[in-house]
Order: sequence, then C-alpha cells, then structure tokens
Amino acid sequence: MKRVLLLSNGHGEDLSGSLIGERLQASGVAVQALPLVGQGAAYRQMGIEVLGCTRAFSTGGLGYTSLGGRLTELFQGQLSYLLGRLLLFLRQSRQADLVVVVGDVIPVLAAWWSRRPVVTYLVAYSSHYEGRLRLPWPCGGCLNSRRFRRLFSRDAFTASDLTAQLGREVHFIGNPFLDPALAAGPAPGGPEPASRPLAQSLCLLPGSRLPEAERNLELMLRVLERLPASLQQPARLGLDAALVKQISLEQIAALAARRGWSLAGRSLRHGALELRLHWGRFPELLQQASLVLSMTGTAAEQAVGLGKPVTQLVGFGPQFTPAFAEAQRRLLGPSLVCSAGAPGTALSLAGTARLLEEQLEALATDSSLMDRCRANGRERIGGPGGSARMAEQILALLDD
Repeated sequence: MKRVLLLSNGHGEDLSGSLIGERLQASGVAVQALPLVGQGAAYRQMGIEVLGCTRAFSTGGLGYTSLGGRLTELFQGQLSYLLGRLLLFLRQSRQADLVVVVGDVIPVLAAWWSRRPVVTYLVAYSSHYEGRLRLPWPCGGCLNSRRFRRLFSRDAFTASDLTAQLGREVHFIGNPFLDPALAAGPAPGGPEPASRPLAQSLCLLPGSRLPEAERNLELMLRVLERLPASLQQPARLGLDAALVKQISLEQIAALAARRGWSLAGRSLRHGALELRLHWGRFPELLQQASLVLSMTGTAAEQAVGLGKPVTQLVGFGPQFTPAFAEAQRRLLGPSLVCSAGAPGTALSLAGTARLLEEQLEALATDSSLMDRCRANGRERIGGPGGSARMAEQILALLDD
C-alpha cells in the first residue's frame, strides 16, 4: 500500500489537505497528516491520522503579523513546538512514498530537506497581491528541485507567473477549499435559514479563531444596529450568523447582553433586528445568502468562489486586521468592498452599514452585479472539484 504524508501549516491549509487526503484514502492510499499549526481538527474529522501531540496557541498561527504576536508566540513556546513538529516530520517522512505540502515556505523547505518525492499546493501565495509573486528565499530553489514532482497554484494568474519564473510548469486546477461550500447538507437541529420567504439575506461570518471570533461578532452587532430602519425588519432582510462550535450559546448571550441584545432560543434580538444563530450550517447559509459580511480568511474565499458579493469589516486581529483585509482585497478582487476607518470606530461601523445598504440596493437593481461576482469567482478561485483533480494527479504519480 502506498503511503502519503500531508504537511500543512494553517487552518485553511489543513482544510484543503484533509479534502485531498480524504480522496486519497478512498482510493486505497494510506494517509497521515502532520499539521504545523493548531490541532488538525479538519484531518481528524475526515478520519485521517494526525501524527504527534498537537497544540493550539492564542495567536492561531498568525503571530508573524505583529511584533506583539511574535513575542506572544515566543513566550508560549511556539518556536520550540514548531521545531519539534518539523523534526517529527523528518522522521516520519522516511516511510512515505510521497509528501504533499499545503502551505508556504516552511513546509516547502521541510519537504525538500526530507529528500522524498513532493507534490506542492502553494495555497498561501498569489501573484494577485503585487502583480508578480516574490517567493521568499529559499522557496524558489526548492520548488525547482527534481524532488518536487508537481506544483499547484491557487489561481491561473499565479500559475502563469510562476511557470515563467521557475521555468517549469505550474498547474492551476482549482482549490480544494471551495468544495465544502458546495455541500449544502444541513446539520440536525437549530433554526432553518430558509424557513421564511425573504427578498434578501445577509450571512455573517465572524471567523473561527477564539477569542477573536467573539470580538468580531460584537463588532458585527454594532454594524447591524446602524442599518437603516427599513433593513432592520426581518421580513425585509434575513440575518443569519454562521458560527463555529467553539462559540457557545452562553458566550454569545453574554457578549450580546453588553450591547442590549437579548437571546430568544437561537436568535438574538435588538428592537426589530433578529439575528439567527447557526452551528454546522455554513455551506447552506453561504449558498442561500444574497450578501456576506465577513471577518474571515478561507470562508471569504469560499464566498467569492460561489459568486457572492462580500463586505469586509476590519477588526482588531490577530487575523482580520486592516492590513489583512487590504491584502485579501488584492487577492480576491472586485467581489470585496470595505469601509474606511480604524477597527471599532464610528467611521468604520457606520461606513460598513452604508456599504451593506448600497450592496443590497445594487443587488436589487443591477442584474449584472451577480454575473460579475460569479466571473470574478471563477477567475480568482476556480470551479468545484479541485480536491478530486489534485488527488487524481497525486495517484498518477504514485502509480509511476
């Protein structure tokens, strides 16, 4: 039996790696995963063995975005944890027929050092950021090594750019992370997002990392309070929040109470506003949404891939900071809009409410808006089936 070792370094990267791994396992390949960040929950949910003892840190692997984050990671021992994970990878890779890297320079360098055959999915890099991708040293040299049998990029523009830079073919065949957003199977229990007829609906994506996601949700409540009275009517605009299981109903009730919101079943209410809370319904909510209010990374990319217009709301981080949001707009293009203003200020919150109103008005009056968003989604993300296509090419390499 062929053996594949998946190496990834991020929550979104784990998701893509788990989807590829699931396909490989279904084809009779023995798959193991070694996530460098977090607990590897995506792998475990797919029934993929996660090697070693994993650990989550308060920065969520995003400490590099600020000096404070770097110091926090050092204090919490993330550097020594990473080195231990890399050493474990080098030991375990000896038994692998193929290493599959999902991420950036750190797993690329580790895979090169392992001297095993490698397939790389460079989901963390895109030429859309600057117009020409500047790979960090020594990533380019590693990717040109004969050990790297196949290179996948996250978009067609990057594939063309890297093919020219590296002098070897880089393939774009879609992004695995889009596939779960197309699987709209509702989870049992909880309110049905489509249980009432609505002209339009807004899906809130506050993120998955705690405690940031809680702070993000509170900022979103402050935006909803600033919507015009006509949009605060449930019959006019449906409001649904897609939440991760780590955020409990009790936590939400406590943060909402500080804003004068009350909890009624699985809904938050403030005057005429009604925000319905959902766990485990992300694909369904996203597909049914007219518009998305996002403070996320991968989930926003999935929304764009589905052709949805997205309004960003900048936060305090460590992930969804103004710098992250601006970089995401370069990556994902005209499907995203964002208000000016520092996080939590009246300028940012009121501006975001105005953008939501304008986007909803445009959806009602401009029939070409959705066509433009769908076209942009195909260009920036690609179509469905990326995990299956990558798995097919990996299987072909294993059979050589």
